[in-house]
Amino acid sequence: MLKALNTAATGMQAQQTQMDVTANNMANLGTNGYKKQRAEFEDLMYQTIKEPGAATGDNAISPLGVQSGLGVKTAAIRKDFGVGSANITNRPLDLMIEGKGFFTVQTDNGIAYTRDGAFTKDANGILADKNGHILQPQIVIPPEATGIGISNRGVVEISLANGERQNVGQIELVNFINPAGLKSLGKNLYANTPASGAPQQGIPGLNSFGEIAQGHLEGSNVNIVDEMVNMIKTQRSYEINSKAVQAADQMLQAINNMR
Repeated sequence: MLKALNTAATGMQAQQTQMDVTANNMANLGTNGYKKQRAEFEDLMYQTIKEPGAATGDNAISPLGVQSGLGVKTAAIRKDFGVGSANITNRPLDLMIEGKGFFTVQTDNGIAYTRDGAFTKDANGILADKNGHILQPQIVIPPEATGIGISNRGVVEISLANGERQNVGQIELVNFINPAGLKSLGKNLYANTPASGAPQQGIPGLNSFGEIAQGHLEGSNVNIVDEMVNMIKTQRSYEINSKAVQAADQMLQAINNMR
């Protein structure tokens, strides 16, 4: 009975993790560039009472074994880097990556990566995100600029009062062999890890990198209907495991009362 209690308890813990992931996805429904997460589980080790294929003593082997599982554990929480919905803002420094790639920004703790393209100008005209992290490589918009144009290849041009256009920089993107291996830092930022691989630089629209859409922001890729269904399934699974704990406890009490 103690094993049943512990096994059902692992099921409750797993469903609590699933509910935490679902709640986080729903909370970030309106977060620019947020990538939904999915909890993945694996079974724990087994108590083997009889090996499959063990000799039966009659010059034969048992076609089946007897193995009792000990529960479940969280194996990973995977990020889904599918592209989110396009939100039109018509703001010249709002940029969306239509496909693969990340923007690179400089933080106080080093280089970080983001899909959130809501950029602005700092006091020196340097493009930065809303937390002041400077876009890399740096692009400076001079004060005399009367307009900003950014092509789908990431070329940044400004308009001047005399009608001339001037190239002031090139937006570059990076990608990773395994984006799911990136570490989430909060503030819509990621850091590379040995699991993600080193960043690979490129130009928007070339070599499998996505193009830049000016005046657009990438929304979350969370599907609220899917998350609501997951929440209901998780709640039911939690309740079932809770009932298993109660049943095992009642059986244990019955055994104790027999003594």
